[in-house]
This record gives sequence, C-alpha cells and structure tokens, in this order.
Amino acid sequence: MDITSRDNRFIREYRHLIADGKYRRRTGCFALEGARLCSDAVLSCVTVETVLFTARAKQQYPTHTEMVRAAAPAYEISDALADFISDTTAPQGLFCICRMPAEAPSWDTLSTDRCYAALESVQDPGNLGTMIRTAEAFGLGGLLLSDGCCDPYNPKVLRSSMGGVFRLPLFDAGQLSHRLLTLSKAGFRTVACVVDAEASPIQTLTLGGGTIAVIGNEGNGLTPETVAACSHCATIPMAGRAESLNASMAAGIVFWEMMRKDR
Repeated sequence: MDITSRDNRFIREYRHLIADGKYRRRTGCFALEGARLCSDAVLSCVTVETVLFTARAKQQYPTHTEMVRAAAPAYEISDALADFISDTTAPQGLFCICRMPAEAPSWDTLSTDRCYAALESVQDPGNLGTMIRTAEAFGLGGLLLSDGCCDPYNPKVLRSSMGGVFRLPLFDAGQLSHRLLTLSKAGFRTVACVVDAEASPIQTLTLGGGTIAVIGNEGNGLTPETVAACSHCATIPMAGRAESLNASMAAGIVFWEMMRKDR
C-alpha cells in the first residue's frame, strides 16, 4: 500500500515523534531515519512497528531496505513525503517508528567489575549521542543520566550515537548527587571530572573496574553538590590557552583513560 497524503496517520505520527519528547515518553515510541540506523535497530532487536520507504531507497539501499521492510508493516511513500517528514537535509528515504524498551535497565545490574560514566545535565543532543557512541565503543558498562539530560531518543542523539542507544544500558539517575552517594556506599569509586588545577591529573588516578566518571553540563560543568558527593576529583591537563574542552571530547579522553587502566 502506498501513502500519498500528508494527513495519513503514520505521517502525522512520525512527525509528532520527531518533534515532541513528551509525546515520545507518553507513547513509548520514537522515530528513526536512515538506511544504516534503521537496519541497525533491526539487528539490535529493537521492536519496529511501522516502516516508511521510498522507491529510491529500494534502489540505492536494497539490502537495508529489505531487512527493515521484513521487520514490520511497510508503506511506500513519495520523495516529496520523505522530504516532508525528514529531520535531515538529504533524506535517504527509509524511516521507522520503533518502540522503546519495555523496562529500564535495573540498578542491580551495575557491577564493580565494570566502568561507567555519569552525565549531569548534558543538554546538547550531539554531545550526548557522541558520548553514548564513544562509551559503547570503549566498552563501558553503561551511562547514568541525571535529571536535565537531553532525551536519548531525540533524533539528533540517535544519529550521533550511531545506534549506541540501542545497545548501551542507559540508567535514569534522577538527582545525581544523591545517586552517587548511594553508589559510593555500594563500593563504587566516583570521580568528578572538573576544570581545576588543584584536581588530580586524570592519568595519575587508579581507575578501572568499579569507577564511575562524572561529567557535567556543557556550560557550567558539575554542580557543587555533585562534586562533593564524589570520592575523587580529576582534571585533564592542558598546555594551551583554552580553558576547557568540548564536553564530548573531554568525555572521550576520560573514557579511554578508564578503559586503558581497566585493560
């Protein structure tokens, strides 16, 4: 069956899911775009509910399109409709409406044999997606997201995570300072990553299994309450005149240092 109208319910639903985080949370669904990302969702056992595709997508990305079309009811749309619903400047013509996991990761699954990172109020979708992608690539056990963090099912987060959202456990940490105190009592080493010449250089600390690196907001860093809740403070030494690094760049350095020590 072909879809030709902008008023079609699947077209309206897709656009609503892209634009409204509250609607995503209320319905438990999210929107995906792109041949690689949609096929990655299928391979990662994400529940796909609806597939929208163009004739051009079938020609240019036949393997991806056939895989995704086999996962759920699929409807062909025109290039004009693809442009209408797309969140990118050059749509590939393959779109999915997917369901979020029914259950959030359990806090009981955190292990002092693994490394984790906690993010406080990271609001830029590109930064959050890059952190998720990097954390998965380096083998972290998961990310703890505080209140105020960007929605991980935001379309820009999904794209920049390159599918990491589907595979890396994401824990809803709520008030981060409170959660860190609880985890410290459970045996985790919590390390506040700060811009402070008095803090220990990151490469001098004993990291590895049981470490939770805590990274703050792009503009303001960590709150004083969160820093106070951590057992250690670390900084990335810099020789130039820049006062700080981009949040996702700093996170990548910290993640590498944790996993290098862990190995």
